[in-house]
Amino acid sequence: MTENTVVTAAAHRFDPTILREYDVRGVVGETLFAADARALGRAFGTMVREGGGTRVALGYDGRLSSPELAEAAAEGLRACGLEVLWIGRGPTPMLYYAVNELDTDGGIQITGSHNPPNYNGFKMMLGKRAFYGSDIQRLGEIAAEGAFAEGEGGLSDVAVLDDYVARILQDIESDISGMKVAWDPGNGAAGEALSRLLATLPGQHTVINGEIDGTFPNHHPDPTVPENLEQLREIVTAQGCDLGIAFDGDGDRIGILDGQGRILWGDQIMVLLARDILKTRPGAPIIADVKASQVLFDEIARAGGRPIMWKTGHSLIKSKMLEEQAPLAGEMSAHIFFADRWYGFDDALYAAVRLLDILGRRGETLAEFRDSLPKVVNTPEIRFPCSEARKFAAIAEVKQRLADTGAQVVDTDGVRVNTEDGWWLLRASNTQDVLVARCEARDDAGLDRLKALLREQLEKSGVDAPLDM
Repeated sequence: MTENTVVTAAAHRFDPTILREYDVRGVVGETLFAADARALGRAFGTMVREGGGTRVALGYDGRLSSPELAEAAAEGLRACGLEVLWIGRGPTPMLYYAVNELDTDGGIQITGSHNPPNYNGFKMMLGKRAFYGSDIQRLGEIAAEGAFAEGEGGLSDVAVLDDYVARILQDIESDISGMKVAWDPGNGAAGEALSRLLATLPGQHTVINGEIDGTFPNHHPDPTVPENLEQLREIVTAQGCDLGIAFDGDGDRIGILDGQGRILWGDQIMVLLARDILKTRPGAPIIADVKASQVLFDEIARAGGRPIMWKTGHSLIKSKMLEEQAPLAGEMSAHIFFADRWYGFDDALYAAVRLLDILGRRGETLAEFRDSLPKVVNTPEIRFPCSEARKFAAIAEVKQRLADTGAQVVDTDGVRVNTEDGWWLLRASNTQDVLVARCEARDDAGLDRLKALLREQLEKSGVDAPLDM
């Protein structure tokens, strides 16, 4: 980036739909514009200045709108008197890495994550901590008041991609030279980092959709949706690969296929990672969100760890991880966070390398590991409409009725109800006007009973149950 003239800004009002729980995100040209990026830079920069900060790292993903938004955000930061360290295009975890390694006072990544091409947004760190919730709402307040810090900052181009990749490679300790792996970064922001990683990583590697293309021409960049893994599955089965690895649009979530082309969900991946970490850190807390299988929590305990069930949301998990000093945490959405030999943030490239390292030491394939897990039947994550005004009230009503009947309930995030058959979950999304449900049982008959209990509670609160539940 070339240094531009510092601009000043008057009060600014964001479209209220873009100030979300964990990030700022909107539709480019409809709810999100360069002016918003500039104002966000100024509001965030003001918060950095309030804490005595002087430097902020800034990166962006591969979306077509990202360079323009990054330029505007940099202008806003500099107008607060901050030095902007421009790290360029790359995955969101590279921005987190830069904040930690360059010891900046915060960071902004321009990214639409796994959303469609016409979306974009901002993920932020204030100091080394997650920036979410009331922090994001305060951005709107500062901008609306025009209460911006003033100054004349600077800009420096700082290349971190090679150092980031080299740091990931440090934690390969086993022999994976005989491993055959297929990769699909989905034309997302991790493509270039993956290319450099594989130039050094032992083994046989095949990459599809490796070119960064913000139009995502081959499939939507969300590896938790089975249809988005079909191309990868074809490569895995056709070439006889040991496994397939996919990333989302900004490289902070991972998708895994075993050698038979079967999906390993986030909680199943976590079992393998937790068992390995607990060998050297016995008794350590391991955190997973309320949507995770009971199998994960049971297996953590069986391996000598302390399982902690926590609220869904990558920023919430990250903060809980810091509080508990946990070496590992994860979500069903396949955000996986390592503080064991890593920095405590979610990074799909790093998770992939740690997974390969574990497989290199084990005497079984990923498919054999998957087959060894206790057998349960469950629904996928079921999401269905419920208005912003109604969703939390409905959860409160369900919780009260369950309390009146003496049901066994975990209310960490919504209600997770344990029965003899298994468990069912109902929670309100923090980011959308939807309720989220999931059920898990030991057999199909038990799953039907759990779904009936869930449907009954929805009906009592006047919420239409999904037809496919």
